[in-house]
Amino acid sequence: MVVASENTDQDYLVALRAARAALAKGRRVEARRLARRAAQIAPSKEEPWLFLAAVSEPRAGLAYVARALEINPNSRTARKAIRWVMQRLSPQERTQAVREAQLPDELVYQLAPWESLASRRLLSTRVFLSALLLTVGIGIWLVNQPADAQQPQVASVPLAKASFTPTPTKTPTATLTPTPTMTPTMTPTSTPTTTPTRRPSVSWTYSLDPQELASEGRWIDVDVTAQQVTAYVGDTAVRQFTVSTGTRAHPTVLGQFRIYARYRAAPMSGPGYYLPGVPFVMYFYKGYSLHGTYWHDNFGTPMSHGCVNMRTPEAEWLYDFASFGTLVNIHP
Repeated sequence: MVVASENTDQDYLVALRAARAALAKGRRVEARRLARRAAQIAPSKEEPWLFLAAVSEPRAGLAYVARALEINPNSRTARKAIRWVMQRLSPQERTQAVREAQLPDELVYQLAPWESLASRRLLSTRVFLSALLLTVGIGIWLVNQPADAQQPQVASVPLAKASFTPTPTKTPTATLTPTPTMTPTMTPTSTPTTTPTRRPSVSWTYSLDPQELASEGRWIDVDVTAQQVTAYVGDTAVRQFTVSTGTRAHPTVLGQFRIYARYRAAPMSGPGYYLPGVPFVMYFYKGYSLHGTYWHDNFGTPMSHGCVNMRTPEAEWLYDFASFGTLVNIHP
């Protein structure tokens, strides 16, 4: 076992050094490929994730930094990387990027040198007004005291209520309201939850450049932000579909996976629901799958418990296009 561990560390170092050498020569695509290889070999090390953040587009880079922070929450390098990545994003992109990366609010408040996000409040209106009224009241009280009166007892005034200590308040309740038409689509292997959860930490390795995956032959790309699935042959897109992925409370996993089970029809059930004969199911990770959908037509909007909902005719086409082992590349 010690020898195997040493070999793994050696392979990791070789891949990471090769990635740095490729970047030094200006070959960014090759550098990303080698860095992902290093991350796959040693997913518990923060260095390959930080390297990926440096050579990827900003939104993907923020997700990689988030992964590095999960590994080492005290990493000063990762915190600097967040500032660097956020400065590369436009103000309109920053809130969406933070949501996709699912960075803790308190970390964003602590590190952000840019303009405030929509949810950031360093001093609420209620606290300000309370402090103002308290100050005015004390002033009026002091003016009305006799000149020879003793010094008022400060301890009797509830000054503690006038604290100006910035205390950002995390309010995730807005994300807990389900859409009226949401229908759960996870299989019995899923674990339902009533509160927003971080995306499952699976591989976090995904590609945004079709050329990097051209050697796969046939492969499937899932764009969670655009709510689209694209079928590729090499680096050429052959068909594209509008889909529904997981909600924020039940997000679709990010990463690269391979289809391990296929059913032309299969039941799916969970607490409070049973869906017989779900068509053209292709599982790529645990209970997560691409499949046809007959219970809603709200495609283009996140609707599921993590699966990728498709129109049934399009799911059938993709079922015939793919096979066991076909790569599924899922990214924000």
